Amino acid sequence: MTPDGKVALGFFDVMRGMPLVLSLVIMNFSLIGFIYFQNSGFNSQRESNIKLFVQIQSEVQKLLSQCIIPAPPK
Repeated sequence: MTPDGKVALGFFDVMRGMPLVLSLVIMNFSLIGFIYFQNSGFNSQRESNIKLFVQIQSEVQKLLSQCIIPAPPK
């Protein structure tokens, strides 16, 4: 058996003796995964909102550029 295999078996033997620690480790990894997926969804929604905002701003600028009133003749 390789040294890595001995370390892994030792880790699982320790975890078998302390189920609370094992459950906390599993819960921490689950929380990290949940936060990752939640943030990736939030970032994609934010990106679409930014694109929409930029599009609306360009339309507003186009409309405002057509509303310039020329100065009265002197």
